[in-house]
Amino acid sequence: MAELDIGRQIRDLEELFLGISKVIDPAALETRMGELETLASDPNIWNDQENAQKVTTELSRTKSQLQHLQSIHQDIKDLEDLRQMATEDPAAAHEFAAELVRVTTELGELETKTLLNGEYDPRGAILSIRSGAGGDDATDFAEMLMRMYLRYAEKNGHRAKVLEISHAEGAGIKSATVEMDFPYAYGELSVESGTHRLVRMSPFNAAGKRQTSFAAIEVVPVMEVTESVEIPESDIRIDVFRSSGPGGQSVNTTDSAVRITHLPTGIVVSCQNEKSQLQNKASAMRVLQSKLLDAQRRADQEKRKELAGDVKASWGEQMRSYVLAPYQMVKDLRTEYEENNPDDVFDGKLEGFIASGIRWRKMVQSK
Repeated sequence: MAELDIGRQIRDLEELFLGISKVIDPAALETRMGELETLASDPNIWNDQENAQKVTTELSRTKSQLQHLQSIHQDIKDLEDLRQMATEDPAAAHEFAAELVRVTTELGELETKTLLNGEYDPRGAILSIRSGAGGDDATDFAEMLMRMYLRYAEKNGHRAKVLEISHAEGAGIKSATVEMDFPYAYGELSVESGTHRLVRMSPFNAAGKRQTSFAAIEVVPVMEVTESVEIPESDIRIDVFRSSGPGGQSVNTTDSAVRITHLPTGIVVSCQNEKSQLQNKASAMRVLQSKLLDAQRRADQEKRKELAGDVKASWGEQMRSYVLAPYQMVKDLRTEYEENNPDDVFDGKLEGFIASGIRWRKMVQSK
């Protein structure tokens, strides 16, 4: 019976892969990759640097997607050979069981990504973290969330860069801006937008009382190079200042950090982690343009409520709870998905929350 069950599992994986392939269409990917390679090989392509960057970025993403699809297809084929080896050599049984779990998990993640078919889902993301109600616990919580997303990126081999941090006077941070630079970063992380709530025995309370604190996450897609949002010079105010570290101490002796205020909307962005003022200004302008593009899109299409909105970071608005006392559990209040080890979650184990969030969003959109 066990052999029949395992054989059925492998056949189910093959059928699931075929269904995913129909959605992704590897033949179309190969055709598009050929077109992009032809464009990229043109020696004159860099005469238009904006277009060249768009072509090379799409080519890299298309290659990566096709290679991943081919790799997992081969892994499914190899499972049958591994199963035969396991029946003949008991020592190989453990290896086969582990590989079956790995391939099943990876295919499930790929299936989830087929739901990321929104216009902006393939893009990178600008993730903003802001502490809410709760004093030192809230600013500490905001820093915990920043580390959580950085660890998620690191563990999955993704690039992430902190563009700006505003340190709190006590513990933690008031806010931070992180650029997530990998394919489908926006599609994955946009489901993280909302208010996050932490319940724990406060390390900042002498009486050790239980404390509830909040932090807000906002996620917007990175603008493509060829897109533009007209920002008249008269609409912005640019301030320069010295980068600061914990406790407000200066970490350099030059006014290299840049803060840009968009006067019509009140949007404020800043960047302090690049080496020069010019680099910080360029990064801050990119974040500002992404936020303005997102604001335009929300104004034009109210139905896109999954995009970053007005997150209050307070009671009645939370989408996920992190409970450390009196019991331990992290639960998404929209999808009911939960994990019973908060340490793992804070160390970047977000795959389950993201997958369930993507499915929940698709279900809401289809209603």
